Amino acid sequence: MADKKIRWFTVSMIAFSMVWGFGNVVNNYAQQGISVVVSWILIMLLYFVPYALIVGQLGSTFKTSSGGVSSWVKETTGKRKVAYYAAWTYWVVHITYLAQKPQSVLIALGWVFKGNGRVATDMSVQIVAIISLIIFLIFLFLSTKGLTTLKVIGSVAGSGMLVMSILFIILAVAVPFIDPSFTVATPDMGSLKTYIPDFNLSYFATISMLVFAVGGAEKISPYVNSIDRPTKNFPKAMIFMATMIGISAVLGSVAMGMLFDSNNIPDDLMANGAYSAFQILGNHLGVGNILMIIYGLAQTAVQSSALAFSIDAPLKILLSDADPEYVPQWLRKKNKNGTLINGYLLTGILVSIIIILPIFGIKSMSILVQWLTNLNSIVMPMRYIWVFFAYMMLNAQYKKFHSEYKFIKNPKLGFFVGFWCFAFTILACILGMLPKVDYAADPSSWMFQLISNIVTPIVLILLGMILPMIAKREKQKQLN
Repeated sequence: MADKKIRWFTVSMIAFSMVWGFGNVVNNYAQQGISVVVSWILIMLLYFVPYALIVGQLGSTFKTSSGGVSSWVKETTGKRKVAYYAAWTYWVVHITYLAQKPQSVLIALGWVFKGNGRVATDMSVQIVAIISLIIFLIFLFLSTKGLTTLKVIGSVAGSGMLVMSILFIILAVAVPFIDPSFTVATPDMGSLKTYIPDFNLSYFATISMLVFAVGGAEKISPYVNSIDRPTKNFPKAMIFMATMIGISAVLGSVAMGMLFDSNNIPDDLMANGAYSAFQILGNHLGVGNILMIIYGLAQTAVQSSALAFSIDAPLKILLSDADPEYVPQWLRKKNKNGTLINGYLLTGILVSIIIILPIFGIKSMSILVQWLTNLNSIVMPMRYIWVFFAYMMLNAQYKKFHSEYKFIKNPKLGFFVGFWCFAFTILACILGMLPKVDYAADPSSWMFQLISNIVTPIVLILLGMILPMIAKREKQKQLN
């Protein structure tokens, strides 16, 4: 039986690949500069390590639950409606995520075929929105047919992206030794004060991006009970994973500081930073654009796969086993091929609105990418809140549930840690709503971003509250 168990190191590597990506380094460096190094250390110790270990205990406690977070909420509260809201949140946060993927594919292809980021600077927002909408609708249609091949390609490319993330750090450190003409872009990188953040409101408005970067640990839960001696080895696996992510984040940010001046960060760094970084390294190493092209091709495959998978998988999780008391029959409707046709239609409408919305308030592709990335950092962590809520409820009824692995044995302390992560996530989402553009430089864009950042999550939540009302009315009609 022991030979069927997974080694803790293997689980750690699986978790690392699930959570981490090079884009996390670029996006957070774009917002905080080199001071993000300290931010990474703080977020790892105060948030991510407890988060991963909380997921471990929930996964161990509810080892037979197939619904993930919504099952945890249902088991700990005993309320089907609350579980429905958890399932709805898990699905609906993917709307903004899906809206960004077509632009990511467009930018990646631009770098591969043109060798520059002009797609992100030259094209009008209107043209980008139309092309992105076409790309999304094509993938929406293809998702109804099944895209197994693309998902496999995306999985392979994802492994390649992980290798490229590590390779970037190694090459950035090696460049000064290989090319004597290389000069570090950020001054005073040897001074400790260069890395200390300015803890003001602007800084706290960026922490949602850090939370977004380290989120998704709940995907690890199925592996808790597959690990040998989970009580001892699961915490070891998670702490090792957090250490690897922390090292990758810190060294990656230092490498970004070597290539891009922290005091003069380019406006298009979120859109083009990763490609520019590999292009700069390639030029210093004498291999031209090869590294950038490899990264661009891998990114195209990964983003395309993520687009297809994130249309299909969350929708099936929400609707395949949906509670008819809260989800209307028309939304659960399947065609003769078993496709959730109205579910895809609802996805298409919501994502299309987000894709088209920037036409009314965003003036450049660079700001569009920045806004959508920030909007994701506000909306996506909403699903993590349910993980911490379930953990708080678990500790409130600690005598009722048994777990082979326990993160914190004292239920009061466990509840407090769960509440800390719960409150921190909500605070990060609220502070993240503050626009990242200068009001004086572009007041109309600032106002558009503030309104859309507040309204979008509210509308997505309200939509989830309306569906049970429709389901109730539908049921009354059937009874009559």
